[in-house]
Amino acid sequence: MSILITGAGGFVGQELAAALLKTTPPETELTLTDVISAPPIPASAQEHASRVTSVQADLTSPSVVDNLISASYRYDVVYLLHGIMSSGSEANFDLGMKVNLTATMYLLERLRTTMPGVKVVFTSSLAVYGPTEPGFVINEGNIPQIPTSSYGTQKIMVELLLNDYSRRGLLDGRSVRLPTVTVRAGKPTQAASSFASGILREPLNGEKSVLPVKKDTELWICSPYTVVRNLVYAKDIPKEKFGDSRSVNLPGIKVSVQEMLGVLEQVGGREKRALVEEKYDEEVDKIVQGWSPNFDISWAKKLGFSEDMSLLESVRRYAEDYVK
Repeated sequence: MSILITGAGGFVGQELAAALLKTTPPETELTLTDVISAPPIPASAQEHASRVTSVQADLTSPSVVDNLISASYRYDVVYLLHGIMSSGSEANFDLGMKVNLTATMYLLERLRTTMPGVKVVFTSSLAVYGPTEPGFVINEGNIPQIPTSSYGTQKIMVELLLNDYSRRGLLDGRSVRLPTVTVRAGKPTQAASSFASGILREPLNGEKSVLPVKKDTELWICSPYTVVRNLVYAKDIPKEKFGDSRSVNLPGIKVSVQEMLGVLEQVGGREKRALVEEKYDEEVDKIVQGWSPNFDISWAKKLGFSEDMSLLESVRRYAEDYVK
C-alpha cells in the first residue's frame, strides 16, 4: 500500500502518519508533504522512518502537483489535510480560495486523470453548516449547508466536487467533517477555534492564554486520539456503504467553555486555571457563533466510526503525553 498525506506537517497530520505507520502492513509506504518544509518523521514512529518519503510541496503550483502525482507512481489512499484555517481564510480571502479551493480542485483533477478510482479522504469541517435555532440537532440530511464563513464555503465546494467525482466513479472519495480537535498539541493555529485548545494547552504548560468568547459558549469537540482513529478507519469503509453522499459528520461531544475551564482546574489546579484571561474578540466570536454544537452521530456510528471519550479523559491523556 502507498499513502499520500498533504498538510502532514501539522499536529493532526503528524499523528495520522504515526498511526498509519503503526497500523498498516510493514510494506506500506507513506509520502508526507507540507508547504513550509518537508514534514518530519513523527517522533513516535521513528523506527518506521525507512517507509517514509518527506517532501516540501507548494500545492498551489500546478507543476509541483504534477510532479507529486504522476502516472509513474500510484497511491492507494490520499489524505487531503492541507488548508488555510477559518480565521486565516476570513482575513485573507484570496489566499483561502487559492489554497482551500483552487489548489484542491487541481489536485483532484490530477488524481482522477493519473490514478482513476483512488481513495481520497478529505478533511472537511462542520463549518459547512450555518447557525441553527437553539437546541436543533443536525444530521447529514436535515438541514442545507449554508456556511457563514469563507472557510466553510470552500470546504463544502470541495465536498460537492468530490461527491460528484465519486458518483461518476472517477475517484473514491469520503469527506469527513471534523469537530474542533481538542486538545491539539503544538502551537496555536489560524483557526477561529484555536482557543479551544489554547485555554487548556497553554495553562497546562505554565503559559497564559486568552479566551475570546463568552464562557457559556457551547462547542462540538473531539479528542485528537479519536479523530486520528477515525481518519485511519475512513480509508477502510467500503464505498457501497456511503450511498448517495460521501460526507459524514464525525463523532464528538458537546461542551461549554465553562465546562472546559472546570476540567482545566480539575487536571491542573487553580493556578493553571488562573492563567486564562477573558478578553472578548468580536470577530472570533462572530465566526464561532455560526457553528452549531448539536449533532446526531447515528450515521457515523452506522458506518463504524468510533465515539469520542470524555473531555476529562482527553485532557488527562494530553497532560500525560505532552506536559513536561
